[in-house]
Amino acid sequence: MLETLNRIQMNNLLSSQRIGRIACTDCGRPYVVPVTYSYDGKYIYGQSTEGMNINLLRKNPDVCFEVDQLQNLGNWQSVNVLGKFEELDNSEAQKARDLLHRHLFPLLTDYTVHGYGHAVETPAKEHKLPVIYRIRIRKMTGTAEKH
Repeated sequence: MLETLNRIQMNNLLSSQRIGRIACTDCGRPYVVPVTYSYDGKYIYGQSTEGMNINLLRKNPDVCFEVDQLQNLGNWQSVNVLGKFEELDNSEAQKARDLLHRHLFPLLTDYTVHGYGHAVETPAKEHKLPVIYRIRIRKMTGTAEKH
């Protein structure tokens, strides 16, 4: 049976997960990217390297962010967030980096989820500094199915 999640349930789901999907558009075609993130109860924080998703987010900062937890096809939860992309710098970016580091470091397997530049230098791939951002939440909805 489908049910609507309340605010506490949505906050719990956003706080417990580390991978979500961010959807953006150039007003002509949608683009969805899986991202690692951290949630502090007010904002969703993330980082990415320069590329198509950052270019689209800069042009049109209106986003949809989605996270879910699946136990099986009859037991799952999902939260959708409508919000606004905000690129961070200076002290705001440092706070976001610290939060991401605390939440994601235990899962760290690649430098792309870590804002401190622990990249292995390889001649074939140029290391790019991450873009630190947050999503200002405008509206959240949540759905679950429990059997």
